[in-house]
Amino acid sequence: MTLIKSISGIRGTIGGAPGDALTPVDIVKFTYAYCVKLRERISKAQGERYKVVVGKDARISGEMVEQIVCGTLLSCGVDVVKAGYASTPTTEMAVIFEKADGGIILTASHNPKQWNALKLLNEKGEFLNAEEGASILACAEAEDFDFCDVDSIGSMVEKDFTDMHIDAVLALDAVDVEAVRKAGFKVALDAVNSVGGIIMPRLFERLGVECVKVNCTPDGHFAHNPEPLPANLTELCSAVTANGADLGVSVDPDVDRLALICENGTPFGEEYTLVSVADYLLSRAEAKAREAGVSADEAVAPYRLATVSNLSSSRALRDVTESYGGKYFSAAVGEVNVTTEMKRCGALIGGEGNGGVIYPALHYGRDAIVGAALFLTNLAHKGCRVSELLETYPKYHITKNRIELSDKSMIDRILDRMKSIYASEDVNDVDGVKISFESKKEWVHLRRSNTEPIIRVYAEASTEDAAEALAHRIMDIAAGIIGGEGAAKA
Repeated sequence: MTLIKSISGIRGTIGGAPGDALTPVDIVKFTYAYCVKLRERISKAQGERYKVVVGKDARISGEMVEQIVCGTLLSCGVDVVKAGYASTPTTEMAVIFEKADGGIILTASHNPKQWNALKLLNEKGEFLNAEEGASILACAEAEDFDFCDVDSIGSMVEKDFTDMHIDAVLALDAVDVEAVRKAGFKVALDAVNSVGGIIMPRLFERLGVECVKVNCTPDGHFAHNPEPLPANLTELCSAVTANGADLGVSVDPDVDRLALICENGTPFGEEYTLVSVADYLLSRAEAKAREAGVSADEAVAPYRLATVSNLSSSRALRDVTESYGGKYFSAAVGEVNVTTEMKRCGALIGGEGNGGVIYPALHYGRDAIVGAALFLTNLAHKGCRVSELLETYPKYHITKNRIELSDKSMIDRILDRMKSIYASEDVNDVDGVKISFESKKEWVHLRRSNTEPIIRVYAEASTEDAAEALAHRIMDIAAGIIGGEGAAKA
């Protein structure tokens, strides 16, 4: 059994002893702490009620966790808006729609069915920051409970926000519904038997897109590993070619990640989901700047042509951004870090290379629904096949490795030594150590795990072999440091 407590929420496997898994006791503690800190974060007049939205994906444990969370909120005197089956971005949007004080999403994202989690939102429908998350963790550990009396118990209503979310997406200026309708697309959809099987077909219907459903029954019995990686999408790839679909679409259980399949059954690449959407939005913004007689430099000044992704995402986004005269910015890994940087630079678009698209014109959260609508708009305007669209983007390959350590104290020693060895290169230590070899357009990113004594090693180059070679060169240096060969040379 596993229970992981972090600043972004509490996540664990169902069943077991309190403190060792995600049990009812742990759910109550954490929800109570959220309520305590909610009152500290937002002050209200005497007698004014707090309101929290609760949404869940379709995993098997969802109803059990939902009842405990909602009951705890009510017992803390908080009014609950129960969104039922709702994607993560739908729940985030629901907080905005309801003008609520916060939200709790019940989802373990791409984790297998035995996992569930509580993800916490503020009044903007955005994830709490590190300081707020740490404060909730400390409060939960204190176990200093004081529930409300019978006259102060909260009330609960149930609402479905699915269509409201779709309405908001289709109302965006950048989503060309008419162009998509005219294109007459056929899409094969793999929703891994979760809430994507509810919202994505509705989106496609509204866009006039024919939808071939694969694993779209929202019963939580995941038909395959739910992370939308190529190795897990073989059934979708076959469905695309067997049905003559123009595109394959895969979403994870809570629908905040979007992975695509070309019409020939080959992966588009999750790293290129964000790249393709950014390409479309940048082209629109650049064209508008040109029409207004604004130079590229002037357009960049207010950062209208700015993009953001995390440090472990593909360089392709930077290349595409700069091709339009725009500016690319990087952030530490983690959605809240990306959105913070996006707000700082006023980014047009941002996200993560795992298929997470964040479009501020809608909201600051990863959203596969808006990602799919923008991608289809781009495809309709380009009038080409998906595989042909992919060929227009810079070619990079990312590899993922790890360094396992018996001594966790070695992590800092290795990271510090890498910074010293590669001091002449472009080094970023905001989140671990990322070394960019600009002359070759290659990079390697070393990140510590928050839960295990390991260093994750991500590398990118123009070919998979080159990326693997770079990663193993770095890992060999790390092995030398571990073995006492601190003078290892690059």
